[in-house]
Amino acid sequence: MAAEDAVAMKNKGNEAFKAKDWPAAIDFYTKAIELNDKEASFYTNRAQANIKMEAYGYAIADATHAIELNPDFAKAYYRRAVGNTAILKHGDAIHDWKVVVRKNPADKVAKAQYDACQKMVKRDAFLKAIEISDAPSAAEGLDLENIIVEDAYDGVRLKDEITQEFVDDMISRFKNGKKLHRKYVFQIILAVKDIIYKEPTMVETHVKSGQKITVCGDTHGQYFDLLEIFRLNGFPSESQHYLFNGDFVDRGSWSTEVVLLLYAYKWLYPSSFFLNRGNHETDDMNRMYGFEGECKAKYNERVFKLFSESFSALPLATLIGDKYFVLHGGLFSDDETSLDDIRKLNRHGQRQPGQSGLMMEMLWTDPQTEPGRGPSKRGVGLQFGPDVTKRFCEKNGLEAIIRSHEVRMEGYEVEHDGKCITVFSAPKYCDSTENKGAYINIESDYKLDFHKFDAVPHPDIKPMAYANNGMMTLGFGYHSMALGVLEGRA
Repeated sequence: MAAEDAVAMKNKGNEAFKAKDWPAAIDFYTKAIELNDKEASFYTNRAQANIKMEAYGYAIADATHAIELNPDFAKAYYRRAVGNTAILKHGDAIHDWKVVVRKNPADKVAKAQYDACQKMVKRDAFLKAIEISDAPSAAEGLDLENIIVEDAYDGVRLKDEITQEFVDDMISRFKNGKKLHRKYVFQIILAVKDIIYKEPTMVETHVKSGQKITVCGDTHGQYFDLLEIFRLNGFPSESQHYLFNGDFVDRGSWSTEVVLLLYAYKWLYPSSFFLNRGNHETDDMNRMYGFEGECKAKYNERVFKLFSESFSALPLATLIGDKYFVLHGGLFSDDETSLDDIRKLNRHGQRQPGQSGLMMEMLWTDPQTEPGRGPSKRGVGLQFGPDVTKRFCEKNGLEAIIRSHEVRMEGYEVEHDGKCITVFSAPKYCDSTENKGAYINIESDYKLDFHKFDAVPHPDIKPMAYANNGMMTLGFGYHSMALGVLEGRA
């Protein structure tokens, strides 16, 4: 009877998966496993739903369990390979791709992924070999004054300072599929890099009477949804402040448009438009998830290198009214970490976050429901419980932390007894998740006012259109895989 009930739960999980409700699918697959923990396909189905939720560490663990139950189950190796590829562990992934190809020699998709993974392993080794700790800036030798903007360029001209007229024209150009002149792209990046470099690692701001600050989560190259936030909530102004909490780029195929518009507003309103760094404002993620390829396709490699330098200059957190600590990922492995530690952190001495340390934790960690700390569901960083959040808030005199970094089906979620708030601003994420987007308004009374919004139509360009070899289209439902997405039988 338990076996039949388990299959029924699995079938409900498949229905939820097809409806793109990944959390519900995971819950049903978990119930199926609780009823029958010897069926490998239950684990591979849950692994696929975890991949959709970017819980790659959980997906790898599920796939490994499935392999232990059935060492001949090709789909389990496939899932584990996707999970390790997603967290850039190409050396681990390549072994599983090799197994999949051996077990399914006619699977052209798996063969292509195996070949791509081999190239990535070689590329990673090459980049490590040529890495220079004190490399010259990509701005060296860039003679902006002598870059000619041709008479045929039909946009507003940018002089020494940015104007509202120029920003309005940018918005229109991008909506119509046009690009900025590369001279203006260089100007914007360099101007903003200079502004943000001078900002502290934790920016501190207050909301005065008659003002409002809006906190937005991940936007991930979803340009038309970014414009919807501004349409609904008001465009940036002297009284309408904004904080974008990282992950401006990657996955969505208008990442250059998103980050250039955000940078333009930062230049226009340097003291009231704020940007925190996310885990996708990093080189290794940009190489995998599309931003590097998009920069090269729409502009050139130098544009990407300048963006990379500017990303490493971004602040890591913002403190709003001494009440809300806003950062992309979450809290820390050490209870002794304080706001003063963040203030003292020299982010300029470490361009990339690495695999450990304060910067990595600020960009990568996630909340969990259980007390204490646990291993990361992503396979990178860690997870922190409600007791960790409570101690941090009490120690630092905070009402709550606000973070992003994770899809929430309603666009936001209040957790940890109200002290941990997640906000995510990319609705219908990657065109494959039926989630809403959200943003949070904070006025001078410092109450949190949550707003949800739906995705808007966009031109027919798929997510990850510029990703490395199309590799990370795996597991996101952008094409049907030869091995199938879910196991319908048990």
